[in-house]
Amino acid sequence: MRLLIISDTHIPRRARELPAEVCDQAAQADVVIHAGDWVDLASLEDLQARARRVVGVYGNNDGPGLRARLPEVARVELEGLRLAVVHETGQAKGREKRCAARFSDADVLVFGHSHIPWDSTTEIGLRLLNPGSPTDRRRQPHHTYMTATAADGRLGGVRLHRLGID
Repeated sequence: MRLLIISDTHIPRRARELPAEVCDQAAQADVVIHAGDWVDLASLEDLQARARRVVGVYGNNDGPGLRARLPEVARVELEGLRLAVVHETGQAKGREKRCAARFSDADVLVFGHSHIPWDSTTEIGLRLLNPGSPTDRRRQPHHTYMTATAADGRLGGVRLHRLGID
């Protein structure tokens, strides 16, 4: 199962639309995971029209329309892989310990908010992934997103993509 992992798209504030490369990936993915800060309800609907399946949460910049359609925390099982999605996890210091305690029933936690790519594993084996942002890099050198696969209860092929760079 192919996964596209994105967050913090901030449409239309930081970009008018998703980059073409991300749209292409969404069309090819079996599941698109979005860790919040969509900003515009139309961006959720656009992604749902492009993708086979969208698993998303609302972020701190998402208003009532998005909050009515999306949960604060999403939990799904994909090919036996237990996945949780949330927008905010707090400061980087102590993140692994906090997330391991809160999401001990998950294999993978996808989060956003910081716009800083992150890939680590906690002491209990929980994989933490933040794809950065494909539209608002803030102080990062590149706009980013992630792809991965889920099969037989395992996450594989995790790759951070920098937009415009092969």
